[in-house]
Amino acid sequence: MRPSVLDPLFAPVTTLDGVGAKLADLMANIVPGDVAGRELRVGDLLFVLPHSLIDRRNRPGIANAAEGTIVTLDLTVGRHHPSPPGRRNVPYRVFAFDETGEIALTFFHARAPWIEKILPEGEQVLVSGRMEWFNGRASMVHPDFVVPVAEAHTLPTLEPVYPLTAGLSAKVLRRAIAQSLERLPDLPEWQDESFLSRNRMPAFSEALNRLHDPDAPEDVQPENPYWRRIAYDEFLAGQLSLALVRAKVKRLSGRPLAGDGRFEAKIRAALPYQLTRSQEEAVQDIHADLASPERMVRLLQGDVGAGKTVVALLAMARAAEAGGQSALMAPTEILARQHAATIAPLAESAGLRIAVLTGREKGRERQRILDEIASGAVDFVIGTHALFQETVQFRDLAFAVVDEQHRFGVHQRLAMTAKGNAPDMLVMTATPIPRTLVLSAFGDMDVSRLTEKPAGRQPIRTVTLPVERLPQLVDRLRKALSEDQKVYWICPLVEESEELELMSAEDRHAALQKVFGNAVGLIHGRMKAADKDEAMRAFKTGETRILVGTTVVEVGVDVPDATIIVIEHAERFGLAQLHQLRGRVGRGALASSCVLVYKGPLGETATRRLEVMRDTEDGFVIAEEDLKLRGEGDLLGTKQSGTPGFRVARIEAHVDLLQAARDDARLVLSRDPELQSPRGEALRLLLYLFGRDEAIRLLRAG
Repeated sequence: MRPSVLDPLFAPVTTLDGVGAKLADLMANIVPGDVAGRELRVGDLLFVLPHSLIDRRNRPGIANAAEGTIVTLDLTVGRHHPSPPGRRNVPYRVFAFDETGEIALTFFHARAPWIEKILPEGEQVLVSGRMEWFNGRASMVHPDFVVPVAEAHTLPTLEPVYPLTAGLSAKVLRRAIAQSLERLPDLPEWQDESFLSRNRMPAFSEALNRLHDPDAPEDVQPENPYWRRIAYDEFLAGQLSLALVRAKVKRLSGRPLAGDGRFEAKIRAALPYQLTRSQEEAVQDIHADLASPERMVRLLQGDVGAGKTVVALLAMARAAEAGGQSALMAPTEILARQHAATIAPLAESAGLRIAVLTGREKGRERQRILDEIASGAVDFVIGTHALFQETVQFRDLAFAVVDEQHRFGVHQRLAMTAKGNAPDMLVMTATPIPRTLVLSAFGDMDVSRLTEKPAGRQPIRTVTLPVERLPQLVDRLRKALSEDQKVYWICPLVEESEELELMSAEDRHAALQKVFGNAVGLIHGRMKAADKDEAMRAFKTGETRILVGTTVVEVGVDVPDATIIVIEHAERFGLAQLHQLRGRVGRGALASSCVLVYKGPLGETATRRLEVMRDTEDGFVIAEEDLKLRGEGDLLGTKQSGTPGFRVARIEAHVDLLQAARDDARLVLSRDPELQSPRGEALRLLLYLFGRDEAIRLLRAG
């Protein structure tokens, strides 16, 4: 049960004065974090922080007010010039003055009675808004505030500026946030007092109140102690919940999976290459984890093409030697089938059986596969989310591999875990994640990194090309095709869009077909699975030599003799995505190229991205740069995948607090694993506040 002290914050936002269902829907668009699928709560508004301030303290007088600045003027209202009857397009003007000059206050489509009420002739008023000058005459269009001098105290001198969405006014949002702050209960302190005083951090409620009602412009900067306090609270909530998941996972005590090496030896003998040093180290780490009675949860990070699948396969072989089954789960069907194509011949060389299970297997075929999994006739099962379904029963699932972890949340990891008797888990990602983000998103895992490319892989030459030079590129492709090379051509859209002036995959496919005929194939996410497979098959076998596609080819598609990738509108892609796409080439023994085609003029961020891509192939360097350029939400794909990004914390500004939060979470749980001490009880409130309720359910579930 949620503690009743938090009830005021968990009430629907529609319980606030003036907020109905329509406004609540609009506010949901600007609330940070993941509120999809639930009603908006009063407490959600507390974390909508201002991004800047309007300073209304500037009172220069009319004559001294600079063009475009926000000013507050002490005026006497002169004469009214209403719009002529029947001519609503002519503005209503009110002329007012101070001792330095005269100004026209201009209103479009305004009701005369309202203007007469707020600006009575002869009255003294305070007016605040943006100053404009036309032909030496002062003007202010639709002032932000008009108040009688007697009510000067109601004018906000420092006005916080919040993110807004169409239909939601700043005034309405500010009023709703102010009501939310009034409902903030008196909560016990959950942070360590000495840590707070060392870092000059205020109490939680004081920090929130100051952020929403600042005393100075610097109060709304992420570096100030008020913002840092709330960021640290959020980090600690996240690290506690990850640590609780980890504790739960470890408590489901694993079992030692000790093999005799017979299957592993046969697979190694069938490999056409030697493992790299970091692959061997990762295999040793995993084998040591598997042999221990504690359950393994390990993250395997490796750049595109670093050989993660083989490391996973050797671990699966070890599980098979110990008599258990393994499952490998991929985020897309293309990727699942590709893993199967890599693994099947190696597994068969060791006498091990594999099955593939995705949403496509139907009817009798599906039932046959399910029966084989349940009976234990199959050693390795490779598939998509379909592996989660209740109909899938394993005889003895001992080891689970999850590929591209950030596409699957903690919930799915636990669901996969429930399929066996607490199977050991290996999570793989080709998204090189900076160390800081490994802490924030994967704090519950041990980490192995693959740092080298497999032997024989060639460096990829990356060049940038303005879109005006495309005809030269097409000529260059003619030569490449005559030398039997294969080309990927990536576009940002599937089909033409009225809003965006970008080349779509369908249009580019049609344009290239005019030059190269049937040698051009097409693949994108809206095609049926069978059509996608057919497009990939034709490209792999060489029936087509240019494959035009969208980013559906980003994750894991493997055609070793593809040597050129053209990325059109490269300025529209993030660094991590460009890096993933580039990794589709350079997978064989031939030298490869990546051509980044851009449309100028480029902004500062896009220019920097393309420079980084030209300068380095190191995924970890690229990831750190991406973090600086974009922040953490995009990097982990959380904006797309629904895993919660941060509401308040900014990795780039608060990274020093993340390690402290991780250490604190571990210390707290080592002393008070059930959070039952006074501080533990207060920390439970923190978990609820930041939407980490599932962690509290884990406490109860034991």
